[in-house]
Amino acid sequence: MTTFEHILQKIQAWPQAAHNVNRWQQQGDEIVFTNGCFDLLHRGHYAYLAQAKDLGHHLVVGLNSDASVRRLKGENRPIHTEQDRALALAALSFVDLVVIFEQDTPLELINLLRPDVLVKGGDYNIDTIVGAAETLALGGQVLALPFVEGFSSTAIINKLS
Repeated sequence: MTTFEHILQKIQAWPQAAHNVNRWQQQGDEIVFTNGCFDLLHRGHYAYLAQAKDLGHHLVVGLNSDASVRRLKGENRPIHTEQDRALALAALSFVDLVVIFEQDTPLELINLLRPDVLVKGGDYNIDTIVGAAETLALGGQVLALPFVEGFSSTAIINKLS
């Protein structure tokens, strides 16, 4: 298998991702889940995702679909297609799976995958993290990780305008 084929295999449909997460958990591995648009990857994303991976054995990233990003960010977003954004995330060594979701929130995906650790960036708190109550009810952890100051996709896009 080529390196590129390995990267592509990390981008999975919901049933395949659920199967792999379940298998890992049965082996005693902890699953960390985060989600977002990840439109333009930057230093803040890299630091955040690497820190998230350090919280468990496998990092699963829920990725907003193109339609979902447009509903959340406006008609001029995303800059990159969902397939390109998924590929960029899957190419990172610390990302184990990327799963695209069409909904405005990842709640259905979180309920399917049942991660051990749910994380979001520092502008969230436990009360505002989608899936927090469900993850905590299953005995999991929910954490808000600090942002790397001065980095955001929106700021980069505005700078280019």
